[in-house]
Amino acid sequence: MQKNFKPHPNSFKNTFCVFNEVLPNEIEGLKKQFESKAGSSYYYTEAGMYRVSNHWGRLANSKWRLIAREPETESKTKIGFAAWEEFYPDNAEEKLYYIEADFEKNLANYQHKNNPNYDGKAILRTSFETTKRLKQIRNLQQLTSWAKYFDYEDIADLRKQIINELIFTERSLEEIKREI
Repeated sequence: MQKNFKPHPNSFKNTFCVFNEVLPNEIEGLKKQFESKAGSSYYYTEAGMYRVSNHWGRLANSKWRLIAREPETESKTKIGFAAWEEFYPDNAEEKLYYIEADFEKNLANYQHKNNPNYDGKAILRTSFETTKRLKQIRNLQQLTSWAKYFDYEDIADLRKQIINELIFTERSLEEIKREI
């Protein structure tokens, strides 16, 4: 029988967290402790929180992301788990976020500076600055029209060069493009 563990109601306000998708058997026998107006269910344990939801990302005053299982489960509703120590503070003023790129999967995302994987090399930015850079990076990843102005042999190498400059320097995209 599960012990009734309940965190303080305000402990999730203004937080950033990355949940990892888990299978339904992980919450078998757990008692649902909260259901949001949007239909998400929450299960609290001493180790962390399980969230069952069909929507992830910006939630009211928090940024919660789900890393899906591979291969991805078919259901639109996903179950995510995050340990309590993986909830990090969020606000609009501080430089809390950095960007990481996965060149093999052609993806980019933002992470919190309190993430134990942060090595201090990527530039920290505010959430607004991070969102702006991330949009530029994703455009570079998904589009090719920008590349017609460059003399290059391999667009993947050109992308990587520009994206790394956007992640690891304060230089603007225009400055980076001019110097290439």
